[in-house]
Order: sequence, then structure tokens, then C-alpha cells
Amino acid sequence: MSETVEHAIQDEYGKDFAWCYGCGRLNEDGLHLRTGWNGEETMTFYEPRKEHTAIPGFVYGGLLASLVDCHGTGSASLALHRKNGHEPGSGEEPPRFVTGSLHVDFLKPTPQGKTLKAVGKVEEIHPKKFKVNVEVFAGDVKVANGEVVAVLMPSTFTS
Repeated sequence: MSETVEHAIQDEYGKDFAWCYGCGRLNEDGLHLRTGWNGEETMTFYEPRKEHTAIPGFVYGGLLASLVDCHGTGSASLALHRKNGHEPGSGEEPPRFVTGSLHVDFLKPTPQGKTLKAVGKVEEIHPKKFKVNVEVFAGDVKVANGEVVAVLMPSTFTS
């Protein structure tokens, strides 16, 4: 049985911004990653699918990078939303972030059949930029460290 995030920031994104392959709730083929608070840290859980295989028995590293990426931008959105006095479910649309930089260190091979958990710690580094340090676990084993610099999405990203 996998763990879940009850109040995910991605559930609050407007329809124009809910199409990301990693975390967009409206992308039928996407991962549907969901990021929420766990105290002062952020959490995302994911069950890798068969198509996320690198070699039999192990998860493709690109999936871990996507997990770090979307968890990082979602965590930044949570942090600024909270700073603005709101939480997921408050009815206020949260700010949307894009990735300014992404760095992932793969620590151990990631076995299939384990729930992945991303844990984030958010640091504001500029009014429009947040740095999120992410640890990824497969079960109880840390398999990756990541860092995302998330940038507040510019208004030019609208269609």
C-alpha cells in the first residue's frame, strides 16, 4: 500500500498550468506527482510503473530526475503560497514555478517494487527564486539527492 499526499499543491494549479508530464493532473499520460506539506518539509510519493525500467529490476534514473524536478517546483509553490498566507485547499490559486536549474546525484541503484518518496527542504534565495534540496528514498534506502532552483513562472508563459 502506498502513501499519499492528502492536500497537494498540484490540485490547486489552474487548468492552463496543470499539463506537466510529471505533475500535471490533466495530462492523461503523465506521472501525476502530488506534493504536500509534512511539517516544515515537503513530500511526494510515487509507485514506479513497469515502463520506468532501466534494466530488469531497477528504475530508470530519468524518472528520479522527473521526481526531483516536479517535487522541487511544487515545493517552491507550497512555500510561496504559505508565505502569502494560504495553504492547499484554501481556494486561492497558488503561484506556479518553472525549473531554473536541476541537479541530481544518484547514490544507489533504485529497485523496482518500492514506493519512492521525495522529501524537500525549501530555502528562499530571492523573492522570485527558491532552492529546494530533495532526498529520494526507495523504501528506507536513500537513492538520490537533488537540488532544484525554482523560478516564479513569468507571465509570458501563458498561451
